[in-house]
Amino acid sequence: MTVSFDKFALTLGLSFFLGLAFEGFYGHAPARRPGGVRTFPLLALVGAGLTLLDPARLLAFTAGLLVLGAWLFVYYRRQLRESGAGVDSGGVLMVPVCNLIAYLLGPVVLLQPAWLGVGITVTTVLLLGARERLHDIARRVPAYEIITAGKFMVLTGIVLPLLPKTPVTALTPLTPYEVWLAVVAVSTLSYASYLVQRYVSTERGVLLAAIFGGLYSSTATTVVLARRVREAPDEAHDLQFGIIVATGLMYLRLGLVIAVFNLRLALALAPALLGLAASALVASALWWWITRNRSAPSASMGVPGNPLEISTALVFAAMFVLISLATGWVKTHFGHAGVYTLAGIVGVTDIDPFVLSLAQGGVSGLSLASMAIAVLVAASSNNLLKACYTIAFAGLRRSVVPAAALLGLAVLGVAVAAFGFG
Repeated sequence: MTVSFDKFALTLGLSFFLGLAFEGFYGHAPARRPGGVRTFPLLALVGAGLTLLDPARLLAFTAGLLVLGAWLFVYYRRQLRESGAGVDSGGVLMVPVCNLIAYLLGPVVLLQPAWLGVGITVTTVLLLGARERLHDIARRVPAYEIITAGKFMVLTGIVLPLLPKTPVTALTPLTPYEVWLAVVAVSTLSYASYLVQRYVSTERGVLLAAIFGGLYSSTATTVVLARRVREAPDEAHDLQFGIIVATGLMYLRLGLVIAVFNLRLALALAPALLGLAASALVASALWWWITRNRSAPSASMGVPGNPLEISTALVFAAMFVLISLATGWVKTHFGHAGVYTLAGIVGVTDIDPFVLSLAQGGVSGLSLASMAIAVLVAASSNNLLKACYTIAFAGLRRSVVPAAALLGLAVLGVAVAAFGFG
């Protein structure tokens, strides 16, 4: 096995860089710790040299690793004893870990692509220097958020790969993998919106709640903001503005989730969805301009609940399958008109399962134009539902403007479907 000068130089450079960062972090500590700008390059060269002695079986490299591990184990035990005696021994485990990484850098650079060695070194340095910040984040993040992230990993990394990619029934061409992929797509968008609302923004006002709420669920956001109108009438104008913004973002959300599964349908719908979104945003901007001096400063709107409950995912998957079966049955017995009627009906519930069923080809025999019409009808029906929610929760007098805007968007959506794709 031959070694190029580039790999030799990269090994020295990365290990020296790691040593500099190590000494920069531990150099001012009262106790001396193994490792640094001399030790790490030597460890990397020893690891590379032992690898070259037996590149097939790596026996020499393994023996060296055992010797290094024994040496670091002695250090680690001593540090634990000092820690138990009340002596400050911060970074007890990081010191031997950094030494092991330095030893591994040589073989990694020799046997793997250069980006891997660079990535390992840079990641180690970043984690080493961000100790206090990471500990501060760990103290601030509640335990249930860790569980939420774990649920997301279960949905995407465990459940999805295990599902079969072939249909299990002749009633629908959708496979279990495609059904769960739809669950993952919607959950990912909702989870990203949830995280941004909870941790990124420092001012969770109406505009932020409307923007990310529209990406999360425009229906749920409408209900929250409409209730707030009744509870805080001084903020009514800003809240009415937020209701319209949330619906405008709903059209962008639909375009995103459709594009994941059916780019042709997303491109066909893009002018209509962008036009409807622009209409909603223009209407909201106009209302904000008219009422900009009438509202009190917006209060905090809070954040939505956990979007990754396993029960919620299972309900979504069940609705997805049932709506796909119902759409196929309606298409067979009642034709395109039946599908449009069903689109209007499902709009008063959750339109995501219906829209994703169409995008994934859950209904055979539907043309691109027919699918586009069904999506727009479902969205318009959902706007009618949100108008009713606004009136019910905000009261008739304070809901006139947002309800009228939602009704106008519903009519405009049907008109676009009829004249743009009919």
